[in-house]
Amino acid sequence: MQGVTETANMRCVDPTPERLAVFASFGVAAQEGGSQALAGWADVVFLAVKPQYVVPVVREMTPHLKEGCTLVSIAAGVTVAQIETAATDAGAAKAPAVVRVMPNTPCLVGEMAGALCLGTNAGSEDEADVTTLLSAVGRVSTCPEALLGAVTGLSGSGPAYVFLVIEALADGGVRAGLPRDMALQLAAQTVLGGAKMVLETGRHPGALKDMVTSPGGTTITGYAELEKGGVRASLINAVLAASRRADEMAQE
Repeated sequence: MQGVTETANMRCVDPTPERLAVFASFGVAAQEGGSQALAGWADVVFLAVKPQYVVPVVREMTPHLKEGCTLVSIAAGVTVAQIETAATDAGAAKAPAVVRVMPNTPCLVGEMAGALCLGTNAGSEDEADVTTLLSAVGRVSTCPEALLGAVTGLSGSGPAYVFLVIEALADGGVRAGLPRDMALQLAAQTVLGGAKMVLETGRHPGALKDMVTSPGGTTITGYAELEKGGVRASLINAVLAASRRADEMAQE
């Protein structure tokens, strides 16, 4: 796990043999059955189930949880309060430490952009432990739970917006005469390079944009077309709409 921990320290449970085979292929101990088999062993439990199953799984696990165990949920729309209530309803004298995480799909290639929030009984040690574990698959920030909807709208849904941009840039290259495979490679690498410049230089994107925008040149000509098409406003509105929907889902 990117040097963060050894596979010997990891266990997974799943009711389907196919998923167990995936876990086992990474060298992780995988076993069929319910979550009780994991509860009494783990110091940190990741609840990687669909949102509708989070509360039932927490209720099932709670009587068997190891003392001091931290529950980490990656389920969208399931609040810290719902998880803590499920634990106390299942007999816990006090809700366990709960950390809610909003990751995104680039975690599959080690480039996650995500955020976490701490539950009532989660402290700085829980925050540090979960941050360290998540650093194996990307970058994570800490924020209040009220902002997780905004995180969902930006980085949670954002990969889809970026894929659209890459596809559109590649289509533009094809329209200008480039072969499809070359256009797609150039578009994807350009987005990757631009993102690295923002992260590694610490400079404002506007300042980096100005570095490649010469008076009367090609870039400013193309940039003017983006402004004419409302690309900036469309991206802003997409993030806001997705954020609102995330907040609605948390209330459903």
